[in-house]
Amino acid sequence: MKEYLQLQFKMANRKFKELGLEPIFAYLLLLGAFIGFSIFIFERTEFAKYIYVLFALFFIGKLSEIKRNDFLKLTFGDKKVKSIRIIENLLISLPFVIFLVYKQEILYSGILILLATVLALLNYRANLNFVIPTPFSKEPFEFCIGFRKTFYLYFIAYALTAISISVGNFNLGIFAMLLVFATTLFYYSKPENEYFVWNFNQNPQEFLFAKIKTAVKFSSFLAAPIFTVLLIYDYQQIGLLGLFLIAGFALLIFMILAKYANYPDEFNFTQTIFLMVSIMFPPLLIVLIPYFYNKSKKQLSALLK
Repeated sequence: MKEYLQLQFKMANRKFKELGLEPIFAYLLLLGAFIGFSIFIFERTEFAKYIYVLFALFFIGKLSEIKRNDFLKLTFGDKKVKSIRIIENLLISLPFVIFLVYKQEILYSGILILLATVLALLNYRANLNFVIPTPFSKEPFEFCIGFRKTFYLYFIAYALTAISISVGNFNLGIFAMLLVFATTLFYYSKPENEYFVWNFNQNPQEFLFAKIKTAVKFSSFLAAPIFTVLLIYDYQQIGLLGLFLIAGFALLIFMILAKYANYPDEFNFTQTIFLMVSIMFPPLLIVLIPYFYNKSKKQLSALLK
């Protein structure tokens, strides 16, 4: 296990060097960005603790890719893999937990530790021999595949919504809706094989609009129960609900465009920074979405005519 963690550290250093950054400088840059991000959101919004937990879950989700975990199981066996995944999730959560404790948000730091541990265990207990049905057609493969990996997160989100109504905590309901959007963001974090893009009889513009249309349609389907319940519970908060709904759609659109702006390579360090900044300051998406849309069209032009 120690050797595996050391290997992951060396691989991270190698990636930073490929980007032209010395590892020590990259880690200092990440630390500074993290501290700045943390201070900013806690000063600007009362929803900071919810955003914080969501952001930690986003990074944890990137470690839960099925092929990666299957490889780990073959290499280390079930028992060691569970320990590795728990340690990985806790290490990712650690900076967020420390800052939450610093802000005296002990409850949410505990929730984050619990979720990080449970998600690592669920990943290996959910080794099912049947195909989980989805409420989606076969066309949006991102949602079909993604839903089967993360279906339990929707049960958590809907349960949190019910709890928010029962205890009169509207903010917890907002967090539940954001959890739905954060989950759908994972579906676009990995690029598909080039053949599956080339196979579309569309130009880049038509392809991107079809992807966005599908994402908005099915994320609406998943978020609608929470939105409706919260709207019935407190109709006067319709403006706030609408803002968070629009922000969720905008981040999802950004994620799709950022994916294809770098296609066929994976989501990179720079795009992650843009995502962090966009979460801190959503109006920036007004500029980033057109920018990445143009980059995506150029990147896809070699495959789509």
